[in-house]
Amino acid sequence: MGKRIISQNRGKGTPTYRAPSHKYKADLRHLSFTEAVKAKVIDIEHDPARNAPIARVLLPDGSKKYIIATEGMGTGDIVEAGDDVTLKPGNITYLKNIPEGTPVCNIESMPGDGGKFVRASGTFALIVSHEENRSLVQMPSGVLKWFNPMCRAMIGVVAGGGRTDKPFVKAGKKFYRYRSKATKWPRVRGVAMNAVDHPFGGGKHQHTGKPKTVSRNAPPGRKVGSIAARRTGAKR
Repeated sequence: MGKRIISQNRGKGTPTYRAPSHKYKADLRHLSFTEAVKAKVIDIEHDPARNAPIARVLLPDGSKKYIIATEGMGTGDIVEAGDDVTLKPGNITYLKNIPEGTPVCNIESMPGDGGKFVRASGTFALIVSHEENRSLVQMPSGVLKWFNPMCRAMIGVVAGGGRTDKPFVKAGKKFYRYRSKATKWPRVRGVAMNAVDHPFGGGKHQHTGKPKTVSRNAPPGRKVGSIAARRTGAKR
């Protein structure tokens, strides 16, 4: 008897594919402000939910909160959030207040959502220009994107840059890295399996034996390969 393929197991929701969210420390959002707020960085910590370090800050009312850490941020630093802040890494303000050419991170998609874009370690976006009702930002991919000027952003580069330069060295490290993100590793190729285990399995040699492109409405046991692909093959 064969076993369920990965797409079936993941859809069923087995413990193997369930994210260990009970280990995640916080949902990182911008500091809320109606007027200028100053928070003190009391610690730089690791969060299993992400690869970049995070900062734990003490707010004026005595509460503590986690925010994304930027390069150069350290224990004892003061982070400002408000409409009128100094242009220092880690400070939070509206896009309209940030000069052109300034690197920013953790940009909101819509005003007040807490930050959605440019949150990975070592990444940053650049403010390109401002218009009356929108701000143009160059994303880490090079794409130019328009934002509402009232969207908040953090000044600086996300900490943890250079992470990808260090090799994993051994398979065990990569296993634990993916386990914290609810990704099963190592991942076996479908053509290397038996016919009972995968639609691409079996045969005299390792080949798919059927078209790899499948419908969006294909059943879970067949939904493998290029799912609902608009086109396949190398672009010429």
